[in-house]
Amino acid sequence: MKFLDLCKVYIRSGGGGGGCVSFRREKFIEYGGPDGGDGGRGGDVIAEAVEGLNTLIDFRYQQHFFAKNGVPGMGSQRTGADGDDIILKVPVGTEILDEDQETVIADLTEVGQRVVLAKGGNGGFGNLHFKSATNQAPRRANPGLPGIERTIWLRLKLIADAGLLGLPNAGKSTFLAATSNARPKIADYPFTTLVPNLGVVGVDGVEFVVADIPGLIEGASEGRGLGDLFLGHVERCAVLLHLIDGTSGDPVGDYTTIITELEAYGGALADKPRVTVLNKVDALDAEERAFIRDEIKAATGVECLLMSGVSREGTTEVLRALRDKIDKDRLRAKIAADGPKEDEEWRP
Repeated sequence: MKFLDLCKVYIRSGGGGGGCVSFRREKFIEYGGPDGGDGGRGGDVIAEAVEGLNTLIDFRYQQHFFAKNGVPGMGSQRTGADGDDIILKVPVGTEILDEDQETVIADLTEVGQRVVLAKGGNGGFGNLHFKSATNQAPRRANPGLPGIERTIWLRLKLIADAGLLGLPNAGKSTFLAATSNARPKIADYPFTTLVPNLGVVGVDGVEFVVADIPGLIEGASEGRGLGDLFLGHVERCAVLLHLIDGTSGDPVGDYTTIITELEAYGGALADKPRVTVLNKVDALDAEERAFIRDEIKAATGVECLLMSGVSREGTTEVLRALRDKIDKDRLRAKIAADGPKEDEEWRP
């Protein structure tokens, strides 16, 4: 299945049915009068987050979605049927943006969440609605309201607990393959990973989801390489795992490159909790490991864990560090959702 995380969609809700002008005329019936019914309302365009989807590829082959119009009213006080709604089924984590690609209409982060993107038009009143003591034979009816037509963008941001960052060939896919059942493509050339991958990893009986995205290079924010198109998939992560290639000639420069691109991307991505890891230490002796780790700490002030995705040395410690950060983030989210306890003294 091909991966697609951004698409443009054209939607239109249904127009309301017109009201009916009708009078009751039957043989042997002494009293007739207006009996035109109201028109039915048009269908809505609704977006719903569903399980089992992890790409927007379905919207590549169909970009236009039109709800049904309402049926006009009829005589004998018959109201027209409502138009059928149309539902856009999207993966969990989909952002719905306005045509300017900046205004967020909705963010569907849970299964079953729904949002009405375009409301159907109301049906018009029939002449029965206008009957009164002073207007006993109205010959007017209202037309139905037209539907809403708009252009929207769907942008998928994968739901993961931890996100992998690093230069191409830093060992991100190898780490994901070594710690989960995911099978991303692994090779000895840059940009092996072209689309994001998800894997479920576990440590000490606890499981969480890790997202692997294509590597960043210097100038990614300006469109070099694959650019920063896939950084949106780690925006929702509680923690970022920054992998540094231990066999690189300039590990400090590699670290600075990634941090610079995160800051250029904007938002809160650069401020997210990070776990920094020196990878591929199986190719280094003890003296080289200590030297590179001390060099990174002296230049950046960041503590660096040691790991090898190939030999799986240090992977358990890295997973435990990720789990600790994720647990802290979940606790903060729970406190924010529940609010302060009643016995706690309020403080500004």
